[in-house]
Amino acid sequence: MCGRARCTLRADDIPRACHRNDGPIRHVNMDRYRPSYNVGPGMNLPVVRRDDGSNTDGAGIVLHCMKWGLIPSFTKKSDKPDFFKMFNARSESVCEKASFRRLLPKSRCLVAVEGYGTKDGSVLVVVQVILPEELTLSSFVSLFPNFLLVFISILFNKEAVTLVRFYEWKKDVSKKQPYYIHFKDGRPLVFAALYDSWENSEGEKLHTFTILTTSASSTFQWLHDRMPVILGDKGSTDAWLNGSKTDMLLKPYENPDLVWYPVTPAIGKLSFEGPECVKEVPLKTQEKNSISKFFSTRKVEKEQESNMEQSVCDESVKTNLLNNLKEEPRSTDDRLASLTDKDHDLKSNVPVPSLGDVGKSQAKRDYEELLADTKPSKDEIETSPARKKGNIKGGGDKQPTLFSYFGKK
Repeated sequence: MCGRARCTLRADDIPRACHRNDGPIRHVNMDRYRPSYNVGPGMNLPVVRRDDGSNTDGAGIVLHCMKWGLIPSFTKKSDKPDFFKMFNARSESVCEKASFRRLLPKSRCLVAVEGYGTKDGSVLVVVQVILPEELTLSSFVSLFPNFLLVFISILFNKEAVTLVRFYEWKKDVSKKQPYYIHFKDGRPLVFAALYDSWENSEGEKLHTFTILTTSASSTFQWLHDRMPVILGDKGSTDAWLNGSKTDMLLKPYENPDLVWYPVTPAIGKLSFEGPECVKEVPLKTQEKNSISKFFSTRKVEKEQESNMEQSVCDESVKTNLLNNLKEEPRSTDDRLASLTDKDHDLKSNVPVPSLGDVGKSQAKRDYEELLADTKPSKDEIETSPARKKGNIKGGGDKQPTLFSYFGKK
């Protein structure tokens, strides 16, 4: 999709760019044409179409200034025209959609531009674009966010050609970068387009057109998955205006002469005008506040910290190893002296009793011996009762009894 184009061609140069210089050319509403470096939907651009009743030999060509953005003829007269709704049309479904299928037999035209823009850059190319009328602007933008239509030429029940150059935008993570797309040799691009006419409630007749798009070429896919249909030679422009089959025409442009370069994002505003629109600008490789840079910086910092810790650890191990290697082995005498010192230390740690503690221990032992002497032995405890009685009557008892006292008398 392309939504910006450059068309600064003179009116007389447009038919020649479309290979239409072999017959009379009629001008329609060309007083509305204003060359511009920044053309968008809703603006007037010249297109080349076939005149009513013209034969197939190329005669009867009309250079008609129309508005970019198709308004179908069946649109209600009271409706406000929306030029952004169908400024592109997908060539794959143009034969299926009722809005475009009815225009294919007799309402073909050519759009000639010097270059167009895309959301990843700007390049000068020839493109064809068609947009279904049922597709709203919001749904179209959501489906094709990276393609912008540049220029389209269409006339109702007639064939037309328009010359323009256009821009295209490529959507990045944080922004959309426009590119200017053009031919390497500077020749104009020619797009395949369809046109229609619509009459509003005031009786004013409005001619509008849409550009056909196709899948991107192999060299263009990095920028976007869609591109305008480019008619690169006289044979393809004749076949398109004469109503030939579209199978071989609506194909990606694969020739290597299509080039591009980045331009200022200011072309997104239609008020931005002048040669600055097509001036090449350098691309910024990194954004100062991008999230990707933040996480990449954190990753680098973590790697540096890890490397530093590993380096410190390796240095410590190396230092300890060198210190151990520098120490000399000790002799046997030194080892014995060390063991003696250790034994002396162990003995010195044993507590030595004081004089008071010694006296207390001696008194305790004397008391234990006295108890042992006065305590009856086991044999004495097991003697018979008769012996015990005799012992009681005996005078050898330490404690005198009453019987022993009267016995002495």
